[in-house]
Amino acid sequence: MEPLNLAVVGAGLIGKNHIKLIKKSDICRLAAIVDPFEASITLAQENGVPHFSDLESMLSTLKVDGVILATPNNLHVLQTKQCIEREVPVLIEKPVAHSVAEATELLNIAVSSPGIWDTLLVGHHRMHSPIIKRTRELIDSGVLGALVAVQGSALFYKPDDYFDAAPWRTKEGGGPILINLIHDIGNLRYLCGEIVAVQAMASNRRRNFDVEDTVSINLSFANGASGTFLLSDTAGSGRSWEQTSLENKAYASYPDEDCYHIAGTDGSISVPTMRLKHYTEKANRSWWKPFVSDTLALQRKDPLVEQLNHFCDVINKRAKPLVTVRDGLQNLRVTEAVVEAVKTGRTIYIDDIG
Repeated sequence: MEPLNLAVVGAGLIGKNHIKLIKKSDICRLAAIVDPFEASITLAQENGVPHFSDLESMLSTLKVDGVILATPNNLHVLQTKQCIEREVPVLIEKPVAHSVAEATELLNIAVSSPGIWDTLLVGHHRMHSPIIKRTRELIDSGVLGALVAVQGSALFYKPDDYFDAAPWRTKEGGGPILINLIHDIGNLRYLCGEIVAVQAMASNRRRNFDVEDTVSINLSFANGASGTFLLSDTAGSGRSWEQTSLENKAYASYPDEDCYHIAGTDGSISVPTMRLKHYTEKANRSWWKPFVSDTLALQRKDPLVEQLNHFCDVINKRAKPLVTVRDGLQNLRVTEAVVEAVKTGRTIYIDDIG
């Protein structure tokens, strides 16, 4: 089968990463780079592909098999609609849209357009991680029993130059809730089910920015499980996905640390060390009784590569999108609910968002 022709729209940090992965792939090839900035012209020349300053010009000129949108969030819906009009499959980088209202608009278009739903993939790439997949398989196997409780954390320290380079990160909208939390919301929804309500408290006492630096969050799941999550970009800690999963080599990592602990009536799993503890005889479950302990083996793969391969399968109709527009919308709704819970001090029900 001939490699698929993919265009990358947006030549920033994320877009360049997609370009590198496509160039290394045997099942797809780079067809074009779309970006309004002059530096992207050189990038296209270096990669031997056409350059376009806007998506509409590219779609009117070239026939491509798929488009990867790595553009600013506020352009996602408009550009996805341009691709939908030409029935071109799209991988939309996270978050799926700039707001819940825009994401809802896109969802309505996707579900009402024949044949479109199964051509849109949202780029929550951690869903393609072998760690997440193996954990989901374990939960689905029933070894843990009915889910009861979830503990999660994203605790890390962003250096001062992170804020010096982009002062907007010190203002409302630039804190770890809107920048970082959505990744973990996607993971927890996939592993533990729908989140139906949140409570949250935040502090800015350490950095004294206008925006939060530390947040504690309570989560209520539709299946009855309860969860807690600690989030901070000013914590000297290694308990975040990036620092524990060993998947992004740019980060220092600590293989003895976990960022999630999921407990059911029969056992628990710590992620990503994959340390499993469970009872073998339900009738004798007791805190007086020892667990059977094990560490699950993993075959590690780059989730971004796995996501690209999956997108190609979606284009070829060999798979349905693992992360749909509805998933992208729901991740955004939960994240905005946390923001609202911090502001109001109330329990926020996800159905009330949007």
